[in-house]
Amino acid sequence: MRNEDLWAVLDSDVATGRVPGYAAAIRRGGLDEVYVSGRTSFGAAASPIVRDTPFRISSLSKPLGAALTLALMDDGVLRLDDEIRCWLPELADPVVLGRVDGALSDTEPANRPITVAHLLTMTAGWGVVFEPCPLQSAIDEREIGSGPVPPQLTGDEFIRRLAEVPLAFHPGTGWLYDMPFKVLSVLLARATEMTLAELLADRITGPLGLADTGFWVEQADRLPTPYRPTDDGVEAIDLPAGAFLRPPPFEDLSCGLVSSATDLLRFFSAMADGGGSVLRPETVRLMTTDQLTAEQRRQGLDILGPGVSWGMGVGVDVESARPWMRPGRWGWIGGSGTTGHVDPDGSVAVLLTQRELAGAQEGFDEFWATNAACADRAQ
Repeated sequence: MRNEDLWAVLDSDVATGRVPGYAAAIRRGGLDEVYVSGRTSFGAAASPIVRDTPFRISSLSKPLGAALTLALMDDGVLRLDDEIRCWLPELADPVVLGRVDGALSDTEPANRPITVAHLLTMTAGWGVVFEPCPLQSAIDEREIGSGPVPPQLTGDEFIRRLAEVPLAFHPGTGWLYDMPFKVLSVLLARATEMTLAELLADRITGPLGLADTGFWVEQADRLPTPYRPTDDGVEAIDLPAGAFLRPPPFEDLSCGLVSSATDLLRFFSAMADGGGSVLRPETVRLMTTDQLTAEQRRQGLDILGPGVSWGMGVGVDVESARPWMRPGRWGWIGGSGTTGHVDPDGSVAVLLTQRELAGAQEGFDEFWATNAACADRAQ
């Protein structure tokens, strides 16, 4: 493989101080390559990044959460059209706002039940609004919204607080990001009567041999320091004490996993090859097929970006809006500075950094453009 140009692009980010280090992994033409550079923080005594360094992968957790859910579907534990109130009775009678930016008192009963499919496709009615409004204020006041760590409360308490918040739209009619996967996390634990750590080990990480993927790590010095961009560089992010270093109160599949580049390459490659020991090929196709209407894609544009729609837990390219995009390409990004995608030809690319993205569309253009150029040369 000839990926020297790709590694040079990433190495320049380390040399200029944009990131302290990274781990990248590529599968192309049946060959795998993992490349690492830099250190776990900007401190001189920081440990070097190695192949199995575990990164906080943020929303790159969602593809693994989707695979876990669909594996349970393949085994008949649940169905896509199951109503979530079967396991989440607190959410049995949701109400819907008259306007997404309207008063919380202006509501009507939801016109259909919320299903497992609504959670996977982000069409349930909950999510991040981003614009100041009473609904987003209610989410923030209850501390159940999105952030660099999962909500610092139990899954049961999360559901109790969420039940106090109306939906932004009737189930299946709109698209809002993130929160449905938090709901899904609690549902899976209740449906199986297992912790998600146990379930993940039983259905995903064990079968695929993912040694560095889970909700926490034992050794603090292995975990890279998180940073966020500022006007003149970056600054360290203060996380809650013990975050990702001990079992969390809420095992959250929307943003709560740590993983390594080698593990994620193995996961995405297994999915690209038809699901491996986790999913049936037809289930992988379902997960990675566009599930949204044109209007729902429009609503999600700020998160999804041009030419991207949503499947079940993954973004799906529907147009070649950028040079490296192809219809059918799928994967996702994490706000902590992570990304992983599978091309229609089965090639895979993963990049893990610890520099938080400045926005949903920031951070990886040069990586993907150079990766595409390397792929073209390899043909």
